[in-house]
Amino acid sequence: MDAAAVVSQLADVARTAARTLSVASSAQRKEALLAIADAIEARSAEILSANEKDMERGRADGLNESLLDRLSLTAARIKAIADGARQVAALEDPLGKVLRQSVLPNGIELKQVSVPFGVIGMVYEARPNVTVDAAVILLMSGNSALLRGSSSAAQSNQILVTVMRDALATTVISPDVIQLVPSDSRESVKALLHARGKVDLVIPRGSASLIRMVVDESTVPTIETGAGVCHVFIDEFADLEKALPIIINSKTQRPSVCNAAETLLVHKNIATHFVPIALKALHDAGVVLHCDSASLALASQIPASLAGDENWSTEYGTLEMNIAIVDSVDAASEHIAKYGTQHTEAIVTDNQANADHFIALSDCAAVMVNTSTRFTDGEQMGFGAEIGISNQKLHARGPMGLEAMTTTTWIVTGNGQIRS
Repeated sequence: MDAAAVVSQLADVARTAARTLSVASSAQRKEALLAIADAIEARSAEILSANEKDMERGRADGLNESLLDRLSLTAARIKAIADGARQVAALEDPLGKVLRQSVLPNGIELKQVSVPFGVIGMVYEARPNVTVDAAVILLMSGNSALLRGSSSAAQSNQILVTVMRDALATTVISPDVIQLVPSDSRESVKALLHARGKVDLVIPRGSASLIRMVVDESTVPTIETGAGVCHVFIDEFADLEKALPIIINSKTQRPSVCNAAETLLVHKNIATHFVPIALKALHDAGVVLHCDSASLALASQIPASLAGDENWSTEYGTLEMNIAIVDSVDAASEHIAKYGTQHTEAIVTDNQANADHFIALSDCAAVMVNTSTRFTDGEQMGFGAEIGISNQKLHARGPMGLEAMTTTTWIVTGNGQIRS
């Protein structure tokens, strides 16, 4: 059976199984998520064993440290995955919400109600946690999931899907609402992207090249999750004792993720004092530094290279960072507009007018004021696990949780009225 036929069959099975979600109560969907969370923790040893096989293959294939970090599961990460499922189960049900309601002059009642999309495909790289995050969010929002992870995480994804399906078999919800699309050929990705009419929505999550490929090639509607060229701007009115930890956390807490900062911008009025301190702290944290000519002149004995135009638009995903000195809030915003990806931008300042000005000029999914870029995250923002972070402007923007995975239906109720 070719890839298109396989994906078509999986989508048909998933759509039929979604009927069990349609008639399941909120409590039953929540119970299913809790069963999944418990099963993941109970079978942690199996999951770790499968993941180690992926890690061994990844190391042998020469995967870089950033990808290996995304691929790696530990006991703590598995617990966090299970806890994420429990957090989603504790959230308000996104289905059946009346978003708009009115009565027409002819007595017809109108209600706009939140409903699932139906069958949603996920295309993602390396990170096996996405397998569970996506599945539980889609399940709780009433959608079936077609999960197409990367071949590098094949063993991890397989055991996680098996564990989740086994857990669902103990509930009123069909295990077939979760389907794993084969990852042994790129043809399965193309088949998923071209399954218009079978699949209602495709969401990519991964590198900029993966996201661009999905958005450009898909005939199925997509939500574009974003590459993250994120910036931290240290204003002249910043509290520098706060600024330094924010910079270090934004870059180093987990450099492989999309909300890690890639560029530090410093106001010229504090640059002579602060740039050497920031460069030393970043260097001591193991960060490779790429500076504009003004900040490079302040580097002294700290190793750094002159940044080229390509550096400013690069999402490193590693311990590398660009540094530039700018003249004003406007100049910082112009730099961000030129090189950013509309993901997350941060300003550190004690001047509220400057903060407000920066916010007004920041065309992005999230703006941070006096805090780390790392907080653009569904779990950190209280959404439980997230399906991804969207930096597009249609339907959903920023961390996407349950409500972003719903659409609406109009319910029109009459009492015999006909249109004249």
